[in-house]
Amino acid sequence: MKNLLALMTLIVAFVFTTDATAQKFSGLDKSPADIASYPPGGNNPDKSVKIIYSRPQLKGRSLAELAPAGKVWRTGANEATEITFYKDVNFGGKDVAAGTYSLFTIPGEKEWTVVLNKNLNQWGAYSYDESADVVRVTAPKNSDGSSLEEFSIAYKEIDGGVDMVMGWGKTRVAVPIKI
Repeated sequence: MKNLLALMTLIVAFVFTTDATAQKFSGLDKSPADIASYPPGGNNPDKSVKIIYSRPQLKGRSLAELAPAGKVWRTGANEATEITFYKDVNFGGKDVAAGTYSLFTIPGEKEWTVVLNKNLNQWGAYSYDESADVVRVTAPKNSDGSSLEEFSIAYKEIDGGVDMVMGWGKTRVAVPIKI
């Protein structure tokens, strides 16, 4: 009887343990999230800017197809990209107060319009509201000899701040941020 009770307890424990740990995990996101911060380094307490974005990949498609000219783009994939300034900055020639903003872009043939918008937690650009724009700046579109498969954001130090450089395919767009 004791053995039967012990066996039943073991079976019940196994069933509930298996159910509790049988969570199915999906594979990697097709456009994984990334963070670009300046100064770099996760343990630097004196950050000036941080961007949280997802990194879509070309996968044989054209940049013009994924981020069409003249249309508002979420500047990445999935949720709209968010940029946080920990200090007041000058973004592309316009003063911007410290805070967190959605970052949108409008690709163009020779220049891109880069938009900071006060509405956060947006999926893509589907609910983009131009009346919530904080600033709009234009930045020249340049080319690079090497192609980036994944959309990327990085910083290049300049006098008094950094250029926020967005790159995808052979396209490069840089917005100066004076800190």
